[in-house]
Amino acid sequence: MGNFFGPDMLLRIPALLIAITFHEFAHARVSSSLGDPTPKWSGRLSLNPLAHLDPIGLLMLWIFKFGWAKPVEINPMYYKDPKKGIILVSLAGPLTNLLLALLSLIILKLNLFSNWIFESFIYILFLYNIVLAVFNLIPIPPLDGSKILIGLLPSRRTYVFHKLEAYGPIILIILAYLGILNTIMSPLITFVHAGLDTISNLVLFRF
Repeated sequence: MGNFFGPDMLLRIPALLIAITFHEFAHARVSSSLGDPTPKWSGRLSLNPLAHLDPIGLLMLWIFKFGWAKPVEINPMYYKDPKKGIILVSLAGPLTNLLLALLSLIILKLNLFSNWIFESFIYILFLYNIVLAVFNLIPIPPLDGSKILIGLLPSRRTYVFHKLEAYGPIILIILAYLGILNTIMSPLITFVHAGLDTISNLVLFRF
């Protein structure tokens, strides 16, 4: 909040639009590839940011770095293996964010541009993609992590998560307010940052 009126606030908007749009599009694309026509019917098989944005969620992300997009509607009944399909669809968003973060880091390390605005934008894009990936892998409904866990657990053990579904957003807000969410995410973000740093160095060394 200290840099609320700083120049980076204007750079956050396009960075957020890219990170969120590709995250949601990845969910829609994988579900569609598994035979589910629902994302296409609902207009989510698109890279148009307007198809994926939740205005309040975007505002929360922009200001507080904690928010959400409009969930992609899917129908696992179209999948040959519903449990496996849900895992793949849920993983698609965070993995896409990690790929975007890796590409952003490689661009930064190539140091091709002297424009500080462009470099700042790429760095913000890098950070937002890491944060979105880590945040969405937390196993609390309705985040992707909970759906991945549901897909991995035996059916008889998933009722707890289904019961928590309605209270998930409230739980997340409480955890964020108490600082617990930041305590959970900070070491994970550091770990992912280090991992991407290593991978980017290997990529650049090879080429």
